[in-house]
Amino acid sequence: MDFNFATAPQGSIFDTHAHYDDERFDSDRYELLASLKNSGVGGVINCAVDIESSKNVIKIAEDFDFCYSAVGYHPENLPDSKSLDFEKLCELIKHKSVVAIGEIGLDYYWHQDNKDYQKQSFLLQTEFAIKNNLPVIVHDREAHADTLSILQAKKPRGVLHCFSGSVEMAESILKLGMYIGVGGVVTFKNSKKLAEVVKSLPLNRILLETDAPYMAPEPFRGKTNNSAYILFVAKKIAEIKGVTETEVLEQTYLNAKNLFGV
Repeated sequence: MDFNFATAPQGSIFDTHAHYDDERFDSDRYELLASLKNSGVGGVINCAVDIESSKNVIKIAEDFDFCYSAVGYHPENLPDSKSLDFEKLCELIKHKSVVAIGEIGLDYYWHQDNKDYQKQSFLLQTEFAIKNNLPVIVHDREAHADTLSILQAKKPRGVLHCFSGSVEMAESILKLGMYIGVGGVVTFKNSKKLAEVVKSLPLNRILLETDAPYMAPEPFRGKTNNSAYILFVAKKIAEIKGVTETEVLEQTYLNAKNLFGV
């Protein structure tokens, strides 16, 4: 099958945020993943959204040695029981592929009616990550103030995924020692705000990501995303920062290794 791959230097791409357990990959998941190394992908972190998803991303990591796992509850997938299964999470983090707690955080775009539950769940999972010496992968949509407040209170290691805040918020995140996740949105014509953020960031605090199957960069916008397309994100960042594409790929790969210990 032709996946319309971009071509990057061997092993130069580290995708720090993907969802290859998503149902959109059901028809070709293993063929696609088996082909990624040929497009320069050297590492992928699959982020879970709940306990079942956590098990699925670990299974993918068992089958592909360049894949790693993040486990936890996404704010859109919190249990109706309002009880997070930390006993199960304790079991899951023992797996050698688990390098982070995520995707956790706040989403006030889709969910306005359970903000307190979201904040409590985010807080508890952040504390769990700190206790177990794991970084967090944080989801923040239309919840900048509350997200920043919790991160400033707890000061975890980690990354703010799919960053959509201001330059000032990015500065606050950097002061915490955290990283900023940048994906396909930076290639969109209407992404001037994110371009300003990227321009302000030191390259050693940026992580590249896809959020696959979502957020495909130009020229694939609207199509199913995959880790090979990070090459187009790297090209755009290089253009914004006045450096080479190789510098972007090499530094962001090192950043991922430093944060996640892989």
